[in-house]
Amino acid sequence: MSCLTKKVGKMKDIFRFSEQPEFECPPLIVGWDKDAGRLSPKVVEYLNKKMNFGSFCEIEPADFFSLGGVAIENDVAQFPEGKFYCCEGGELVVFEGSEPRFERYRFLNAISDLVEHYCKIKELYTIGGTISPIAHTGARKILAVFSQQQFQKELQGYGLENMTWKGPPAISSYLLWVAKRRGIAGVSLWTQVPFYLAGCEDFEAIKVTLSFLDERFSLDFDLKDLDNEIRRQNTKIAQLREEDSEVNRSIGALESGLSLSEEEQMELTRKVTEVLEEDG
Repeated sequence: MSCLTKKVGKMKDIFRFSEQPEFECPPLIVGWDKDAGRLSPKVVEYLNKKMNFGSFCEIEPADFFSLGGVAIENDVAQFPEGKFYCCEGGELVVFEGSEPRFERYRFLNAISDLVEHYCKIKELYTIGGTISPIAHTGARKILAVFSQQQFQKELQGYGLENMTWKGPPAISSYLLWVAKRRGIAGVSLWTQVPFYLAGCEDFEAIKVTLSFLDERFSLDFDLKDLDNEIRRQNTKIAQLREEDSEVNRSIGALESGLSLSEEEQMELTRKVTEVLEEDG
């Protein structure tokens, strides 16, 4: 029995394989189901739809999530999940999952075991939204944290900017650290999301992220459908600005690089969210 076969056998204690496709060193894209601007789930959804991805493996939730209760959002039960997808031919692998409640290190090591020994990945890209004090009318930057200087040099020219952050690390940062210890080149990508769009879908941030992936992996995407969503969203906010002078003043201040008080931020977020959710 080969070492790989033994590895896959042990993985079956944690993972459920529906298929066992063959891989030749594909990159891995990682997203989480809860994210600012719904960036991660929407990017994964777009990749799955446009590239006809299929799930080949799921992570067993029992050891990592509380099964004593299930969250309900919009009358829909939110069960914890962790799924691996790949396109036909196995040139690209995607993982989307819920953040574990327990045994994070074991969870991330299990994922790393699968993608290193079974998928044979050499590059890791985590994607996420970072809440920023910017206006929706401005450009979204992609901020990046790299695991290796050589990989950072390789991605020069893609418009990524170094991220500076003080605070508790996100789960993507932990995964990047685990990958680094295994010699896997990795980068955490954090696309800016205006704070008042954090609870909605920020289609501009979603497009910026997909544009990077399209350029990096030559996916040949047509993003016109996202352009339509961006125009629709911007039109709604523009109408709100015409009708509400306080909203107009607050967004105008952000456009000028000024900051808002916490109360002003909360009020702007509330009003914008209500308008964007009116028609679903």
